[in-house]
Amino acid sequence: LYDINKEIIERGLSIINKNLNRQLNKGSITREQMLKTLENISSSTAIDIMHDSDIIIEAATENLDIKSSIFNQLDQISQEKCILASNTSSISISKIAKSTNRPDKVIGMHFMNPVPIMKLVEVIKTKDTSENTIQTIMDTAKKIKKFPVQCLDSPGFISNRILMPMINEAIYSLMEEVATKESIDEIMKLGMSHPMGPLALADLIGLDVCLSILNVLKEGFDDSKYDPCPLLIKMCKEGKLGRKTKEGFYKY
Repeated sequence: LYDINKEIIERGLSIINKNLNRQLNKGSITREQMLKTLENISSSTAIDIMHDSDIIIEAATENLDIKSSIFNQLDQISQEKCILASNTSSISISKIAKSTNRPDKVIGMHFMNPVPIMKLVEVIKTKDTSENTIQTIMDTAKKIKKFPVQCLDSPGFISNRILMPMINEAIYSLMEEVATKESIDEIMKLGMSHPMGPLALADLIGLDVCLSILNVLKEGFDDSKYDPCPLLIKMCKEGKLGRKTKEGFYKY
């Protein structure tokens, strides 16, 4: 586990510990499995800790420049056979791959939120991604008890190309006072069998992430139907980003 400072790493390890304890309390894992998992995680603020890795999964913030910089560094420090995967939720894998000298070994490995619960891994291949890379990532996802599903590299891929316009419409409905936030979420939960309403889901994802994805869709397709709702933009400017700031559409 690599990150830019010890505080962020400690926060990450704390979240992992909390998630494992939740699984332990539910009886889905044993204490021995939990301790073994934690023992298997090493951490560092030096990126070359990953020099002998076979697969590296990047999960930095949704910013192409940041991701490209990381992939450029990883390309230089990792062994030639190493696969570089991105957990990006919308940014072009092809664009990220351009910062490396191994486009055949660059792939999207998009985990769904919350990762400990959600089974899907969206596997995004480019025209350059090799069959060996795809198969390795498919096998790896299955090995960690996830369900990998492939798609081609396109703005928002499949999951967010469909999900984000729905969330955006829910925010428009709230802004236009068609219904309360509770009613909007309840209608989608009861009427569409969604486990969580779109506004509560936006809070979980992070409103800034939702805004970033919508902007990627708008730019990628050059289509006004992806214009972010003004209320979403306003809340992001106010720092009301959802669960991570203790306030979004709901207070936490």
